[in-house]
Amino acid sequence: LLAAFMVMAGIAQMNAQGITSPYSKFGYGLLGDAATGIQRTMGGVGYAMQNGRLVNTMNPASYAATDTLTFLFDMGLDLTQLWSKDGENKGTAFGGGLDYISMQFPIGKYMGASVGVVPFSSVGYAYGKTIENGVDNRSGEGGINQLYAGYGIRPFEGFSVGFNASYVFGTIVNDAIAQNANSGTATLYERMISVRDWGLQFGAQYTYQFSRRNRATIGLVYGLGKSLHGDTWGTYYDTQDQEVVSTDTLSMGGNYTIPATYGVGLSYTWNNKLTAEVDVTYQQWTKAKFTPLPSFDLDGTTLDFNDRLRVGFGVSYQPDDRGSYGKRITYRAGAYYNRDYMNIRGNQVRDYGVGVGVSLPVPAGKTFVNLGVEYKHRESSPAKLVTEDYINITLGVTFNEMWFWQNKIR
Repeated sequence: LLAAFMVMAGIAQMNAQGITSPYSKFGYGLLGDAATGIQRTMGGVGYAMQNGRLVNTMNPASYAATDTLTFLFDMGLDLTQLWSKDGENKGTAFGGGLDYISMQFPIGKYMGASVGVVPFSSVGYAYGKTIENGVDNRSGEGGINQLYAGYGIRPFEGFSVGFNASYVFGTIVNDAIAQNANSGTATLYERMISVRDWGLQFGAQYTYQFSRRNRATIGLVYGLGKSLHGDTWGTYYDTQDQEVVSTDTLSMGGNYTIPATYGVGLSYTWNNKLTAEVDVTYQQWTKAKFTPLPSFDLDGTTLDFNDRLRVGFGVSYQPDDRGSYGKRITYRAGAYYNRDYMNIRGNQVRDYGVGVGVSLPVPAGKTFVNLGVEYKHRESSPAKLVTEDYINITLGVTFNEMWFWQNKIR
């Protein structure tokens, strides 16, 4: 009951995340990859991650590794400090909020399931500039989320498959306010995108056991590309007379699409202590549609899409899962490079980052507190429109409870 309540709370608060990038005003915003706080400190890898003690929504085939007596509940918070530079102008911003929430549990031998809420994209920015006879302020908020339910099964030794079915929902708001310094009048230009749709993701994993304590896993993921359903509209407001000047609406069906997602990962575990993984993600955004409202170009900027390519690498090390407290701490590190889908006036947006983290076991239990720190850098090329540097602090808790265990009465 508590877990179900927290899932609903996550749905209500997901759009309050701490994204503070002006790049998020373009397209659908900054994309997420369903990575947990643990995975983010490992460069956002997870396609080949198979660990019955961790929730891995990146590849639903991993649910089959859930122990038959274990119930996992994972939630994460994110705190972000941003330093940005636009020519000679510099700025800072701070944000934070709930990042994700998920549960994973067994439903039979060699079968597992997971439910939760993860972000698909996030929007959040606010800035302004002086224009002739006034000021121009821009702001945006919101995002698109995925409420998912997934299932994984291991039909034979070493091989597992699974799927995630999701309800895709959310609202993105972009505002531009032009204010006349002489008259004090202002006009609000507001564009909203409201998505109500569904999504499907399929995954497979194969593990080759070299010995009892050494193994390699390959993971494959395919996310269905599709036309989004919902509505988008733009409105001009005269704030002085408090009236709507004009409105333009457009159905999203056939006008707004997302491409298929292809992911592959390879991991190797040595001595049941050290695991290393590399992931590659590809999305053909040049085939996607994002139809602007003709009368509501808030940016005066041509936006094209580029194919997205993301590469991540991560390692984790736990000295001894049955040893003393210090030996049961898990240490993680990773890095990634992301060539994003945005192309702004011929400039490709890209970002890269590194992260480190630890999982601290709670005494007298299998619950872990997950702490992580990430550094990210984002810019456009060849022209550096806005340069951004981030410090992200992630805090998560993975509850690992043996809910299906019954103690014997003596």
